[in-house]
Amino acid sequence: MALITAHHIHKSYGNLHVLNDVSIDIYKEEIVAITGASGAGKSTLLHILGTLDRVDSGTLIIENTEVLRLSDKKLSAFRNKNIGFVFQFHHLLPEFTALENICIPAFIEGQKKKETMEKAMELLCLLKIEARATHKPSELSGGEQQRVAIARALINNPAIVLADEPSGNLDSKNAQELHHLFFSLRDNLKKTFVIVTHNMQLAQMSDRVLDMKDGKIC
Repeated sequence: MALITAHHIHKSYGNLHVLNDVSIDIYKEEIVAITGASGAGKSTLLHILGTLDRVDSGTLIIENTEVLRLSDKKLSAFRNKNIGFVFQFHHLLPEFTALENICIPAFIEGQKKKETMEKAMELLCLLKIEARATHKPSELSGGEQQRVAIARALINNPAIVLADEPSGNLDSKNAQELHHLFFSLRDNLKKTFVIVTHNMQLAQMSDRVLDMKDGKIC
């Protein structure tokens, strides 16, 4: 059974038909890359899979939940618990330390502070940046910031991690390390990754590549 089932998805912004009858199934512990030219609909599809945007028509089932039928409040809670996000621009809050940034989704869910901070430190250790726990984002390199963002995505133990151009702002060395990190996390933590990328090295390492053109999967 698919972890994510999206069938006959349509999405328009005004007169622009961004997604045109897109259907995909994504399975547990897969790493799926979504590729295509700018404007093909990759990020829009990722945002819909992540419930950040609603469809005009179609069905979206995530972990046996028909998410499009949830109220905004229930959908927000579902997203926070079940889906982790990693973006090209890390979106770390500058006034908080690395450790505090990682904890934020868990605090939103109402998890206990001590247990959350212990888990955040475990993730920092897993990602080999525990020495940077008390540093603020401005004191971290681009690669370190992205690892903090990945730890934040994992703090609520989601089954699914969605990444939008995660290596887009990294140099080649850090980008390669990040690519291998995703596969290590998949194998060790049993996560499913859906990654929008222009990086063909990352795409070719993935279990599947979905190439998009003009709002459709080729």
